[in-house]
Amino acid sequence: MIVIKLGGSVLSDRLHPSTFPDLRQTMKNEKIVIVHGGGKDVTNIATKLGKEQRFIVSPQGVRSRYTDKETIEIYTMVMSGKINKMIVGMLIRYGIKAIGISGIDGVTIKADRKKKLVIINEKGRKMIIEGGYTGKIRGIDPSLIDLLVKEGYVPVISPIALSDDFEFLNIDGDRAAAYIAGGLRADKILFMTDVKGLIINSEVISNMTLARAKELLPSIGFGMEKKLLACTEALEMGVKESIIGSGLIENPISACLSHDQCTVITQR
Repeated sequence: MIVIKLGGSVLSDRLHPSTFPDLRQTMKNEKIVIVHGGGKDVTNIATKLGKEQRFIVSPQGVRSRYTDKETIEIYTMVMSGKINKMIVGMLIRYGIKAIGISGIDGVTIKADRKKKLVIINEKGRKMIIEGGYTGKIRGIDPSLIDLLVKEGYVPVISPIALSDDFEFLNIDGDRAAAYIAGGLRADKILFMTDVKGLIINSEVISNMTLARAKELLPSIGFGMEKKLLACTEALEMGVKESIIGSGLIENPISACLSHDQCTVITQR
């Protein structure tokens, strides 16, 4: 089984036209699960609705959206509605059986609501703020995903989790994909983005071990740091390969699976 994370940077008609035919071809030999992002769409629609979005940076250098009550409502609407159904519609258009769900459905993704967040303010100092509706993933129940896959569907999953108090929580899409891959005991996870892998000193790193990836994490910039972290988490949960590649090139899934124009991270 392969889990594919479609990043928001390659959605909105930016995916290469060959992506879905390539996916259909891949499905002849592999079972596929898709997890998607779409933060830019959330920001754009929130802005149109008059809700300004706030972004925060953790002491580890991870940038994320601050999610208050209004934002989680918009986030749920855009992620599980507009973006999720757009992807499902494209899959169906190319003859692929697909069904869209969120982490809420079947209680697929459980998370703990963060009560407090430690952030770095504009002056570079640490401060503590209310946690809002941001979640820390606690566990995956793969039952619904397994059921859909066995029936021949490609599940398309939006990254929203459920708390013990039945609150909807914003979780990072890359890390959600990693946990889903781990919970499904997937062989590989592909992170499809707008660059051909992890770039250091203007060069794409083609191969890397888990240990090396963890060493590099503190020095990776905004955007890629979450993908690299998710790659390491997936490997630590038993996934055999984590791959970062571009969704903008021809046959992007086949390219990643053949280790062409991408970064491949393995245990050793």
